[in-house]
Amino acid sequence: MLFRLTDVYKSYGAQDVLRGASLQINPGEHVGLVGRNGAGKTTLFRLVTGEESADRGDVVRARGVKLGLLEQHVDFEPGTTVHEAALAAFGQLQSIEHEMHELEHRMAEAGDDLEAVLERYSDLQHEFERQGGFEYAARAEAILQGLGFERETWATPCEILSGGQKNRLGLARLLLAEPDVLLLDEPTNHLDVAAVEWLEEFLAAYKSAYVIISHDRYFLDRACTRIVEVELGKAVSYKGNYSHFLVEREEQREIQQRAYENQRHLIAKTEEFIRRNLAGQKTKQAKSRRTMLQKLDRIEAVRPDAPQGNFQMQKVERAGAYVLTVKDAAVGYPENLLASDIEFVLKRGECLGIIGPNGSGKTTFLKTVLGKLPQLAGEIRWGTNVSVGYYAQQLDDLDDRNELIMELRRVAPSTATAGELRGFLARFLFTGDDVYKHVRDLSGGEKGRLALAKLIYSNVNVLVLDEPTNHLDIPSREALEEALDAYDGTIITISHDRYFLDRVTTQILALDGEGGAEHHDGDYTEYHDWKAARRVAEAAKAADVDPSADKGPREPQPQPKQRGGGKDSKKKGAAARDPRAVEDDIAAAEQRLASLAEEMAKPETARDPARLSRVNGDYEQAEARLRELYEEWERAAEGASA
Repeated sequence: MLFRLTDVYKSYGAQDVLRGASLQINPGEHVGLVGRNGAGKTTLFRLVTGEESADRGDVVRARGVKLGLLEQHVDFEPGTTVHEAALAAFGQLQSIEHEMHELEHRMAEAGDDLEAVLERYSDLQHEFERQGGFEYAARAEAILQGLGFERETWATPCEILSGGQKNRLGLARLLLAEPDVLLLDEPTNHLDVAAVEWLEEFLAAYKSAYVIISHDRYFLDRACTRIVEVELGKAVSYKGNYSHFLVEREEQREIQQRAYENQRHLIAKTEEFIRRNLAGQKTKQAKSRRTMLQKLDRIEAVRPDAPQGNFQMQKVERAGAYVLTVKDAAVGYPENLLASDIEFVLKRGECLGIIGPNGSGKTTFLKTVLGKLPQLAGEIRWGTNVSVGYYAQQLDDLDDRNELIMELRRVAPSTATAGELRGFLARFLFTGDDVYKHVRDLSGGEKGRLALAKLIYSNVNVLVLDEPTNHLDIPSREALEEALDAYDGTIITISHDRYFLDRVTTQILALDGEGGAEHHDGDYTEYHDWKAARRVAEAAKAADVDPSADKGPREPQPQPKQRGGGKDSKKKGAAARDPRAVEDDIAAAEQRLASLAEEMAKPETARDPARLSRVNGDYEQAEARLRELYEEWERAAEGASA
């Protein structure tokens, strides 16, 4: 047991957040923590770390357990660079390394205490090796690159990083520290798809425990083997990943509802028996049953899910068959080309999903398509009868000074009444006096819902969405997906939410961050599988034509005829080869090793755990082959001299 919460209650003023929540995390468990915004997930983390205390109940941590919390706001020492901040996770190793350097200087002076210095140095060297001192710098570099920090950014002072970059660097430092249990609150918020996939691979191989709060369902599917749902103040645990959780939760709800109905039927029959017999001949039995009812643990009915918003789209005017045509387009700025060779055709009713690393030009592409920025090259042509609505990631189309009802009126027809506007806002969970709140007083999630309300009310037939799920919890994302799935118009969306992309997209446009772009018909998973298959095919093709690959002798050598078979005959055949032929093989194998070592050192290899593992396996095989060749050369040399 790493930590345990038992029957914990926690309130903030009149708001009860946790009402008897219990949860235990054991070594090596990979847990996803899910629930609505405000359900109490982050509160659980604060209780575990001791940042807050429970009103009632017990919070127990194992003695000496090392907790690692990823906070939403991360700070670093002034003057620290990106590389130094990451290496700070190895403070003890750096201290040992510093003392070893000092001892090396003392050795050079050759004083009377040389023997004591050598003994101390030997002890430190052993401890340095035991703690992984010879690998820690390489580990830091691999994790920095995996999370999107290229080598040229490592000297950047931390104080000039953006908030998102600081969060990514904080995550890198936390992963390098390797605590007994990681507590990760929305770790994918500031990561692009490539970095999220890298993190999934990293966590899949992570041996210690972690608990992740996330709204990224695809991530929860790949990173977690247990899901804990925080709902109505309780914490309920389910085995398996997020998809398994959805199935099991539905089954458990059906079982609970049947048990509730059966118990209700039993109670009704028992109460009827008591009513008829309490004053009759079966008085004793009636009293006994009344006592039984008083002691009976009542089963609760399954409560319907809380409202998650009604994002149902209205009927829209029909656009032409070809909504958007893009040919050989390039986007960016005169001094900074972000993406080129963009080409696709988007038809009525289709949905284009745009993905790519941060800074690859996704939002710039949307603004270019919308005419907010000039294109650098190519053709971008809208079809006939097209009306476009834009959802900005920064929600900068909202006026903070307005009340909610006045903000919606900005896109409403002049004939719209206050009652109609209030009713529409209620579909987005703004009820009662909420409609008179000012926009500036809303949370990020509430602003997101308001921006979507405006967009849907405007009744356009093309939706251009920049990260529409960013501020939404899982139930709200699911409601939005259902609405977009039923939408009659055409959609263009940027998103890092792969589950969302799978649900709504019919095409993928991927920007690579290096000026390139590729288009694929299908959803995100189909694009991902297609790209993976292409990588495998390219690797196989490269292996076939690689001149440095170990493929045996460069020129076939005549072999003496052997009788029999088995291992002995193979060894004899090998021993009979000309030593010069073996030397040719050794040279090729050494070249192959050098090529693989160079491949392992590339940043793109370090960022791709699967690729790194594959190259590392090839390196080990090539190394084993080289040892065999050395042994064969010795036998061949002995045979030639005999």
